[in-house]
Amino acid sequence: MKDPVLIKSNRYGITIFFDPYMPYGELLTEVQKKFQSSAHFFGHADMAVEFEGRTFTKEEEQLMAEVIQDAAKIQILCIIEKDTDTEEIHRRMLDESLETLHERDGRFYRGTLRGKEILESETSIVIVGDIEEGAIVASKQNVVVTGTIYGTVIAGASGNYDAVIAALHMAPKKLRIGDIEVKPVIGGSYSWAKLL
Repeated sequence: MKDPVLIKSNRYGITIFFDPYMPYGELLTEVQKKFQSSAHFFGHADMAVEFEGRTFTKEEEQLMAEVIQDAAKIQILCIIEKDTDTEEIHRRMLDESLETLHERDGRFYRGTLRGKEILESETSIVIVGDIEEGAIVASKQNVVVTGTIYGTVIAGASGNYDAVIAALHMAPKKLRIGDIEVKPVIGGSYSWAKLL
């Protein structure tokens, strides 16, 4: 490919095509230049990215994501894995997240909630990370987690019994919708909890 880094938009954010043969160190430099020169197009957006044309180790992928975030002044919510079993899961979770965000008052929380941390929200919330044992999330609306729930999650805390809890994996201490304790339902690629 002529250009070692090509950027194209998709409905979730952007797809980045990398030269498969350029040494990794040189590619990082090219990526930094490319994203610095186009930072004004992104407007400090939150987005998902997809890497194509090259396979990275987890460490290389993490460093690449950090360089992109710093250079473009964006927040990467997740990296969609191409041609893997998790690709469809990520896409479904992102669809759910985008739907929640399009509500007037939906919000994102990026990061893992550690033991004894408490996150409360008046609105639906998408958590990009895990909820560790001992941590508590309480929302008056829906809770969507792109990682694993080990701690406690309360949705519909104001008595909204139509609220749902969705996560990639669930091994929770406690799940509650309104004031009713619920069990996770494994359905397809990820887990749900809702009142039927």
